[in-house]
Amino acid sequence: MAERSTAAVDVADNSGDEPLTAQADQSTADGVANNRERDTDSDEAQGNPTSEESGKASPPELHSGHKLARRYRLEECVTRLDGFSSWRAVDEKLRRAVGVHLLPADHARARSVLAAARSSALLGDPRFVQVLDAVEDNDLVYVVHEWLPDATELTALLASGPLEAYDAYQMVSQVASAMAAAHREGLAHLRLSPNAVLRTSTGQWRIRGLAVNAALRGISSDTPQRTDTEAIGALLYATLTQRWPYETDAHGLAGLPKDIGLIPPDQVRAGIHRGLSELAMRALANDGATASRHESPCTTPEELVKAIGEMPRIRPPEPAYTAPPQYQRTAYQQGAYGRPAPRPGVTQPVPTPPTPLQSRTGKALKWSVSALLIAALGLGSWQLADALMERGGKADNQNQTQTTDGNDKNGERTEPAKPISVQTAQEYVASGSAQAPQDVAKTYDGDASTFWRTKKYNEGPKLAPYKPGVGIVYDLGSEQDVSTASIGLRYTGDHTTVHLYAADSLAPSTGVDGMKEIASATTTGTSLTAKASKPVKTRYVLLWMTDVPNAPSDGYSGAGYKQAITDVTFKG
Repeated sequence: MAERSTAAVDVADNSGDEPLTAQADQSTADGVANNRERDTDSDEAQGNPTSEESGKASPPELHSGHKLARRYRLEECVTRLDGFSSWRAVDEKLRRAVGVHLLPADHARARSVLAAARSSALLGDPRFVQVLDAVEDNDLVYVVHEWLPDATELTALLASGPLEAYDAYQMVSQVASAMAAAHREGLAHLRLSPNAVLRTSTGQWRIRGLAVNAALRGISSDTPQRTDTEAIGALLYATLTQRWPYETDAHGLAGLPKDIGLIPPDQVRAGIHRGLSELAMRALANDGATASRHESPCTTPEELVKAIGEMPRIRPPEPAYTAPPQYQRTAYQQGAYGRPAPRPGVTQPVPTPPTPLQSRTGKALKWSVSALLIAALGLGSWQLADALMERGGKADNQNQTQTTDGNDKNGERTEPAKPISVQTAQEYVASGSAQAPQDVAKTYDGDASTFWRTKKYNEGPKLAPYKPGVGIVYDLGSEQDVSTASIGLRYTGDHTTVHLYAADSLAPSTGVDGMKEIASATTTGTSLTAKASKPVKTRYVLLWMTDVPNAPSDGYSGAGYKQAITDVTFKG
């Protein structure tokens, strides 16, 4: 599993301790610090209790090279703050980079941090940076989480300017839907700042520190859904304006001018998308100062997701087209060698074409050539038609298995299917743990050498009853008529069975039983085509795998029942 993260851990950020609705005269520290190890002067200045006042134990004295549980080797301390420390480490057992939060077992917040980490790990949603381990070992409590080296914090993205409307739309859509799913499971973030939101190299947005960051800092809220919704509104405001929506500077962003209050983003900068501007104002708590053109406020992530769904979809910008360079004729031309170059500005005489053949012999020659051309065209057309008819009678490629859902009632020919591009995708987890959520984008990157692979199972080919199935939900960008899916597979043997379902979102609100099946197919080869009897209109398609073959070991994956998807192409 390829692991990814950004540099400093979010809990190092001193900003965000106060609610986003804090008064203008309350200071908030910058979200990006120059030093990795930060002191707590800013917290004391805001009246937050110090470690000594709150009865916290001193952070354990650890160093680079120290090994936890004979497995996690500490490499670099990125935070030492408020009685705990955060490290970049290496999991020597799985040979991957991880992040580790450490605090003494007698720390005042040790119990709450352990509980928050274990609750977050049980969520198993790939849109969040996953908690991998939460352990109390003698005098230490430590939480191990994913480390994403090629992901970029929203703070860093905003340093170069506001985001485009499409990128801002994708950010607020994915973050809001992820937080709505977390709140349905009783989990809140409470420290959702630009430092906690990451964009991966594939364009997916992920959230780190769910429940854990707030527990480490002892933050709680009587209205957690409102707190997280307002935080999402502040993130959207910042992506549109490159300004923090309060009078204080925070997270490397300048605040709004004093004494003007909270004004809509489209009044801060020209050219901002009107719908996104109104959405940000609906999510922010502004004490009734919302302009009359805005609709009712959104007080929960679920309401925010609904408001986003009611907006017209914002499409990605068209790729810039670069015209090819104009053709330049060379100086050498046939028949011009040895001739003097014409002087600039002098018009060259046009050579007189030769006179056409006017004699009786010339006319006969023209008629002969015309007859030969007509005969050649006729013969060529007849051979082409014969070849096409012969090819049409042959069966399709025998290495490819093609089935339909059994509802085809006639053999009428349809128009050729058109490819449908995939905008984004994420793994669908019906029960248990995820398979390889960080590799989902490899199934539609156009590279057949990359793949998303399931875990290895001891029994098969049918995954049930151990697991109902594994799969990926694909976002096609807008509602499309889906008729065919061509799927490249890595392993042969036994059989692979795939079902296609129409889903309602990247995180479907119903199980597979509540979705409409588009098509299904089974194969023993390395390619599979699932074709519907008639196209189904949907934006989200779930590729659901219920049977996998017995495959040999390769790389870090042992032998057993498993399958890997190399490429997925949808057509409609």
